[in-house]
Amino acid sequence: MRHDECVSATRAGLDRDPSAVARMFDGVAARYDVTNTVLSFGRDRAWRRATREALTIGPGDVVLDIAAGTGVSTVELARTGATCLAADFSLGMLRAGRAKHGGDAARRSSTGGGGAVPYLAADAMRLPLPDASVDAVVMSFGLRNVVEPDAALAEFARVTRPGGTLAICEFSTPTWTPFRRVYTDYLMRALPRVARAVSSNPDAYVYLAESIRAWPDQPALARRITAAGWQAVSWRDLTGGIVALHTAVR
Repeated sequence: MRHDECVSATRAGLDRDPSAVARMFDGVAARYDVTNTVLSFGRDRAWRRATREALTIGPGDVVLDIAAGTGVSTVELARTGATCLAADFSLGMLRAGRAKHGGDAARRSSTGGGGAVPYLAADAMRLPLPDASVDAVVMSFGLRNVVEPDAALAEFARVTRPGGTLAICEFSTPTWTPFRRVYTDYLMRALPRVARAVSSNPDAYVYLAESIRAWPDQPALARRITAAGWQAVSWRDLTGGIVALHTAVR
């Protein structure tokens, strides 16, 4: 195997080649959730909760959580009592999720429910679901890893019923300039160093930093969501704009 083949197996590039991205996430699956909590200083839990609270879903609704990874975000969504599908194109992530949450489904309950969360192997740009078959689509920290984000957003619109909702929780641009400088320095210098201590594939987090820096800001992403066929697009900044939670209606 050539050196460049070894690199591509552990770290994707900004061209976001699907096979390279899938291999990269396969490589970080074992410690993915722990690493995210450490690198976000524990804020990942609050971001998942905010995403759930942004959706008007409950028992009887069907929610697609695309790029769900190990299903931690899907378990959070399932606290509403909705039927939630955890979809990802990384088989390593899906296997880690099944191992973590038990068997073929993750079972969690909240104040009144939360049922089984099935895992589904799926490509965000070609979802194996009929038109207008779900009530909501959620994607957390995954859209910037898709080779054609606009095609994925249009595909999300296809599978969502009229009046259904979209929530995109993604890294974004801090709104306060001094903080933005500190954050950018953390991304490019400190984040890879921390990842070396806690991640099963530290090189993948170099890509993470690069992909965040190259990602469009909040208004630019809102325009792209609108162009894909969504209405009433808005966003809420989380943690000073480190993360933005975009929502829309089909």
